[in-house]
Amino acid sequence: MYRSLRILGLVLGLPSTAMACQARTLPVQLVVHFSVDQMRPDYLSRWQAEFTGGLARLLRGGVVYLAAEQAHAVTLTAPGHASMMSGRWPYSTGIITNEFGVPDAASPLIGTTGSGASPHRFQGTTLYDWMRAKDSTVRALSVSRKDRGAILPVGRASQSVFWYSNGMFTTSRWYATRLPDWLVAWNAQDPIETIRGSVWTPLAGTAYPEVDNRPFEAGGRNNTFPHQIPVEATDAVGAVTDFPVMDSLTLDVAWHGVRAMKLGQQGHPDFLAVSLSTTDAIGHRYGPGSLEMHDQIRRLDLLLGQFLDSLATVVPLDRVVISLTADHGATDYPEAGTGGRLPLSAEVRELRRWVMSRWSLNAQISEEGGLVLADTAALADRGVSIDSLSRALAATFRGRPGVRDVLTPATLRTRRDAEAVLWRRQIMPGAGWLVAVASEPGWVYGSSTTSTSHGSSNILDRRVPVIVMAPGVAPRRVSRTIGVVDLAPTVARLIGVRPTEPLDGRVLPEVVSPRR
Repeated sequence: MYRSLRILGLVLGLPSTAMACQARTLPVQLVVHFSVDQMRPDYLSRWQAEFTGGLARLLRGGVVYLAAEQAHAVTLTAPGHASMMSGRWPYSTGIITNEFGVPDAASPLIGTTGSGASPHRFQGTTLYDWMRAKDSTVRALSVSRKDRGAILPVGRASQSVFWYSNGMFTTSRWYATRLPDWLVAWNAQDPIETIRGSVWTPLAGTAYPEVDNRPFEAGGRNNTFPHQIPVEATDAVGAVTDFPVMDSLTLDVAWHGVRAMKLGQQGHPDFLAVSLSTTDAIGHRYGPGSLEMHDQIRRLDLLLGQFLDSLATVVPLDRVVISLTADHGATDYPEAGTGGRLPLSAEVRELRRWVMSRWSLNAQISEEGGLVLADTAALADRGVSIDSLSRALAATFRGRPGVRDVLTPATLRTRRDAEAVLWRRQIMPGAGWLVAVASEPGWVYGSSTTSTSHGSSNILDRRVPVIVMAPGVAPRRVSRTIGVVDLAPTVARLIGVRPTEPLDGRVLPEVVSPRR
């Protein structure tokens, strides 16, 4: 079993905090935004009766939407995180894929090696910017295992933004030249030394209905319980991201940051974002239908409960607005009988070779989530007709098994159907692209059989939960479909701040009455 969170720094054993709505609400001191990478809403509906911690509180005390959507086409982590607290679709935020998300060689990490990262591509503002426009003393803390999960919820703001890299939590030189003392002290405790060699087994006393021997999970290697973090420290540093304990480390850093920064204790609302990425890692490796996923969500519920209990010791929860959503959903392993695999890489490689041999040009041709990007300006300078090239490339994909639709820049300009709407929300004006390939339901992009994935415009990849719990807001379940872009304007209205730019999202009337 993993070491207890007491060892990792979280306060345990605190009494549960009542979250019942009060007739008179007090001023909000803290806005807390949880995102769970690859959280499917059916996890909450299927396993709700088993929850006793933070998920149970949110489901019991919040306004719950289990038919929310990341209503754009490329359902990857970076576009999803950029939309949550901005209230805008990717075409507006400028974050259209992971590759064209936060990577930034000009912003190296502090104290460790790894890919530099920053919000240099992010366009526009977020909830935190609107809060600061009202009160310049408002502060923000954002923590995640992934750089994009930490960076994008606060947009371009230069605040306290930290993520995991090579066994420690750090940031890049976009934000600072040194780590704060409290994080230096946390890293000095060497959490990997504490947990290396630990074994993940199902929670005691559970009898999960899922089988633990689906042969296709993780490519058929080490895909049944127990799962052990490597004993060797250098191996454990990378492997820990696939284990539930990674979420506990992330929450522990957030808890230490809240206390050190005294968030929510300065007479004005501060902002805390925590992105939990273990569900995504486990989802990719074992799949949404796995026993491992069931156990992970149960553990996530307990960890969130412990974190909220700890938070309540410094900020009363009747003065906290809490939201939870996800950057995308997921499709289970095609090998489970759901569909198939749709590799696009061979055609992309061939196009690169052809462009290089014909024009000696590196046109930066790449593909993510079915979107084939290119330096179309450079191609046009060489006399290439982008429309003709796009039509030819579309013809190579159209009709292949697993391909539901193919759009080009020319067809996207004229089409008004639901698929075209999703891609129009995705692709920002001026972006260089050639084709957008939509997959059939149940199909995943790529050819690797060692994992399953997400990223398509299909409903399983788009569908996520949205929960908002706030003082004075009556809990309820809402069955209608909403957008994740509705979350930021709703929280803004709850705390009395105004967006400083036009948004794609709308205030949710089930959370904020039109009279308010």
